Amino acid sequence: MTVSSTRLLHPCSLPARLLMVAVLLFSAFPLPAQDWTYRVRPGDTLWDLGSRYLKPSVPWQHLQSHNRVSDPYRLPPGSQLRFPVAWLAVQPVPARVLALRGPVQVGDAARGGLRDVIEGELLTIGQHLVTGADASVTLVFADDSRLQLRENSRLRLDQLSRYGHTGMVDTRVRLQQGRTSNRVTPATGPASRYIIDAPTATSSVRGTVFRVSAGGDGRSAATEVLQGKVQVGNPRGQRLVTRGQATRSTSQDTRPGALEPLLPAPLLDPAQLRLDPLPAPVAWTAVDGAAHYRVEVVRADQPEILLFAQDTTATTLTVPDLAPGTLRVLVRAVSADDVEGLDAEHDFEVRDQPPPPLTVRPVNQETVNSARPRFQWSQVDGAAASVLQIARDAQFLDPVLEQQSTSPHARPATNLAPGAYFWRVASCDGNGHRGRFGHPVALTLTDAPVDPALQPPQAAKGQVTLRWQAGETGQRYRVQIDRKGDFATPLLDREVDQPEVSLKRPWHGTLHVRVQYIDDDGYAGPFSPAQQVALPCRTCYGAGGGALLLWLLL
Repeated sequence: MTVSSTRLLHPCSLPARLLMVAVLLFSAFPLPAQDWTYRVRPGDTLWDLGSRYLKPSVPWQHLQSHNRVSDPYRLPPGSQLRFPVAWLAVQPVPARVLALRGPVQVGDAARGGLRDVIEGELLTIGQHLVTGADASVTLVFADDSRLQLRENSRLRLDQLSRYGHTGMVDTRVRLQQGRTSNRVTPATGPASRYIIDAPTATSSVRGTVFRVSAGGDGRSAATEVLQGKVQVGNPRGQRLVTRGQATRSTSQDTRPGALEPLLPAPLLDPAQLRLDPLPAPVAWTAVDGAAHYRVEVVRADQPEILLFAQDTTATTLTVPDLAPGTLRVLVRAVSADDVEGLDAEHDFEVRDQPPPPLTVRPVNQETVNSARPRFQWSQVDGAAASVLQIARDAQFLDPVLEQQSTSPHARPATNLAPGAYFWRVASCDGNGHRGRFGHPVALTLTDAPVDPALQPPQAAKGQVTLRWQAGETGQRYRVQIDRKGDFATPLLDREVDQPEVSLKRPWHGTLHVRVQYIDDDGYAGPFSPAQQVALPCRTCYGAGGGALLLWLLL
């Protein structure tokens, strides 16, 4: 008795499941003929076309026979030649790293370990990408299709090939963890493929915009379609998902879930869309069924390049400072099942011209004794004005002051309370366009009056000289001397250029002295705390030339 070595495949066995997935993929977009069609151009010959498109092992005579060409020297322009896909030359084409944000690493199964990814790097079949908690990477494939791998994700490159010069590509990736956003170039022939394998389902497309999540942690995998169609399948069945729809997959043993509509796009608040300069808030209306919201900022010309992303349960969020350019903010609602909805979009411009001035004073970490300190910066060529901003936080999320100045210096229009602040300056051109702000400078304001540190008085030749600590270059001084200490009717009230004053006929007894510093623009700070000077009797001065040092009573 002879026993056949061939066995029937159990429907739940691994080979059977792989076979069923393959059948689903090839049935997702039916191919009436496995031929690629070429339209003949003037001057074409069969041997030239054969060397350009066919595998080296396939002679051009096969092409003549397949198309029943009687005269290989005469190909009518405009006629069509059919190339069997199996005969076409296939070359591996690496994926290019278009953009990076945050920590992204790449690994190779053959070498082991991970290393940092470099922008512009070429990645090949078998490599895998891993993104960090606040990171993303954008890949470009052979046909300019683009994949954005989001934070906390892991992706393996399974197939990256091109059918010679036909324009057809075969791109297959495996999403092992996290999320991707995809913009797929429309297919140019029957062999073009763009396939994402997730743990519970496979998504196959021929040109569309869609998102895929791998699921995990008790959540279902999901495919969300924004444009076009996506065929989602596993060994238990398939779903054709169209624009504005999603399907969730819980496991390979269950058919992808019924189609469900994506949550609608939130309505953006136009009053909160002034996004130049950044940081700036963006707000939107609540969406029924939303568990939270996702806010992203992308390049307007290449929306697959992610510049900023954050999830929030609130209906407002502050967009941080970003690189200049034409940008797009996206806001979408996310359901409790972690299915992301349609995007609300708003384009805005972040300018970098004119450049910001260089800050002069106060310097970083300086303590300033003034409620209205003087801020100074450099003059920028081509700038018609400057904008001064002061805030309590280095991100300037809620500035306490913003004012414009046509000079490279300014004082706050109102008094500032004591405390820690940051200040920065931007330039404006003649049309009122504001450039980016410069780096923030930290300072501390105090309302404690400046202590002039009076030196002991010097007596000589019948007069007494009082000296105190000098201020900044260009400052003047107002000195007051009083007997009672209330300075209602001071004995002396004088402005001087130098930090000293001399009394030709000094009084005796205890005097009260205070000093006020006056800036070169006329701004006068508060008087210093009064200090007491004890003078001896007038006869003690004498007419001698020696100086008598007197003590200062604090």
